[in-house]
Amino acid sequence: MSAAAHLEGTNVETAKQLGLLPDEFEKIKQVLGRVPNFNELSIFSVMWSEHCSYKNSIKWLKTLPKKGKHLLVEAGEENAGLVDLGDGLACAFKIESHNHPSALEPYQGAATGVGGIHRDIFTMGARPIAALNSLRFGELSNEKTQHLLKGVVKGIGDYGNCFGVPTVAGEVYFDAVYQTNPLVNAMSVGIVKIGETVSAIAEGAGNPVYIVGSSTGKDGIHGAAFASKDITADSAKDLPAVQVGDPFQEKLLLEASLEVIKTGAVVGMQDMGAAGITCSTSEMSAKGKSGMKIWLDKVPTRQENMKPWEILLSESQERMLIVVKKGMEKEVEAVFSKWDLHCAIIGEVTNGGDLEYFMHNELVAKVPAHSLVLGGGAPVYEREFKEPAYFNENKKFDIESVEEPKELKKVAEHLSQQINIASKRWVFEQYDSMVGIANTSTNRPSDAAVIRIHDSNKRLCVTVDCNARYVWADPFVGAQIAVSEAARNIVCSGGEPSAITNCLNFGNPYLPEVYWQFVNAIKGMGAACEALGTPVTGGNVSFYNQSTEGGAVFPTPTIGMIGLVEDKETIMTLNFKNSGDRIYVIGEMRNDISSSEYLVKYHKINGSPAPYFNMEAEVAVQNAVKDLIREQVIESAHDISEGGLFINLLESAMAGKKGFEIETDPDIRKDAFLFGEAQSRIVITVKQNKEDELLDILNKYDVEFSNVGVVTSAMVYVDKERWGVASTFQDFYDTAISNYMK
Repeated sequence: MSAAAHLEGTNVETAKQLGLLPDEFEKIKQVLGRVPNFNELSIFSVMWSEHCSYKNSIKWLKTLPKKGKHLLVEAGEENAGLVDLGDGLACAFKIESHNHPSALEPYQGAATGVGGIHRDIFTMGARPIAALNSLRFGELSNEKTQHLLKGVVKGIGDYGNCFGVPTVAGEVYFDAVYQTNPLVNAMSVGIVKIGETVSAIAEGAGNPVYIVGSSTGKDGIHGAAFASKDITADSAKDLPAVQVGDPFQEKLLLEASLEVIKTGAVVGMQDMGAAGITCSTSEMSAKGKSGMKIWLDKVPTRQENMKPWEILLSESQERMLIVVKKGMEKEVEAVFSKWDLHCAIIGEVTNGGDLEYFMHNELVAKVPAHSLVLGGGAPVYEREFKEPAYFNENKKFDIESVEEPKELKKVAEHLSQQINIASKRWVFEQYDSMVGIANTSTNRPSDAAVIRIHDSNKRLCVTVDCNARYVWADPFVGAQIAVSEAARNIVCSGGEPSAITNCLNFGNPYLPEVYWQFVNAIKGMGAACEALGTPVTGGNVSFYNQSTEGGAVFPTPTIGMIGLVEDKETIMTLNFKNSGDRIYVIGEMRNDISSSEYLVKYHKINGSPAPYFNMEAEVAVQNAVKDLIREQVIESAHDISEGGLFINLLESAMAGKKGFEIETDPDIRKDAFLFGEAQSRIVITVKQNKEDELLDILNKYDVEFSNVGVVTSAMVYVDKERWGVASTFQDFYDTAISNYMK
């Protein structure tokens, strides 16, 4: 490109090369009243990409419940959700994806995903206190999967450990559908005093605009556009779209950002994530109904002679845009000088709503801020959708077509070795869960992570959940289950579910079958959130998790949920406590093996409906267990998920170094009783002398419950038959993943 080429007019072919549709090019011409130059078209290409504009999803996202008694801001108002914790404190939290970058460069892709989500939290003035992640990979026996897994886990561990925020919870799943498109979803949770938050807004004509943090390089250019298309054989050419992270620089930026807020000089602040300077200047200006003049030559850069569009679109990490009250420049600059970070005035806030970008005093782009943003002038589409053929095929599944195995003990051993059930110790031991110990959990075994809140008797519960196979089988029911399981994990840990953030991972939205999955998952999620009182605070949509070779991934609407334990004395764990304690299942035992790990991995049957689920029963079960925990009647609580009742009991037994003895129900097939994954069931244990109290509380609720057995000293018995010592299963359970990773 010649020196002046960035000012020359463009055409529809240029637009298509940048990922825009012909109709979108025509709309841009209407917005500007002229043909855009290359810089302007580049701006629209990233801001109107799916990753930034949500143009194919916003219609349905608006249907999700966004109001709740604990919410301090509604979804989309700020960089992250904000929930009132009481005692003058609030929790900021959010989850986002970094899927495409991690598919190409797993270490940096995952690391910068962690860095980016933490910045969303501390730009609001909250200090991150915990990180979570949800990961999906292909078959673990595949060499490429092992390469991606090692890189992603090391990237998450290195960045989080160096940054100094503990990784307290997560999930790792493996399935062939993720072979080309791994999913890397990162969540951050922070604490802030109410009234000390900062908004991502630009207002006050004449107020200076600063860029702070790292210098700007050519890494990450067109990263948002790259995330808005399918992975192909040519995707390796997009490697420059992957950012490079520096956790030590981010740690300095965190401390400097929180300190500069205390000066009272900050009008607004936003991190530079997708689309870099372009995104932060446009979103902050649009929110404040203002404009900006930006001098790109004043941006500190790593490379010489960077072109205007390269500076505008760079997604170099560890950078923030700050609008400062005019006259308080020295206070701000002193803070960033103390932390040895770049702090450069690159522009000023203006009236009128236009973004004007200059290079050496030459106007290189002029765009209305409102035309670029979500909810503003960005296009909104309603795509065609239709039910895929497999959906009705799944409904035809009949449990009677599956022969019940005669040796169920062998099934139990087989399941305990399955990679989606077995311990992920090899993974989570690379994460520091105790760094910043003053804020974190005690690492006691519980369904959700429980985090200390300073100077408070309360505790914060956090979890991430999604069984994507259920969502594939039935998107509406599967998404309801994803929300409900997250809530069950909070409840089983002694908490009250409060709100969710979501990371919606799907294939290409232009494919009607994929879009049908998306629409129905949104509907299911909304129904569950309404029933459970857990509004949606925001999140991320990640389409195009699809390849030409492997097709789309399972629809994976990952749910990040927070909840609150009002009294630390009522924290509940999953480990068995005492030999002789009675084991109860709260919820209905059913003759159901649909979409279970048992059906898929033992019988090799992939097509079946989602497991049995009833929303009313789910609410009743959760309310009953909350009451039992609040009244301190029970000794342990653990929800039934992958692997069914047997794996649930095994996990509690191993965590407590105990055993168990149970009786199956003659009215239910033994394989369904032991390994079925029918939903809305929680296993609790109770001391014998508290059984009457237990029954009194349960009888207040419209819930099924059954006494299935007793906690023992070490042995595992089913129907009086000795199945072995719990430590035998521990060997299978702990070593399954390491067997592949030698």
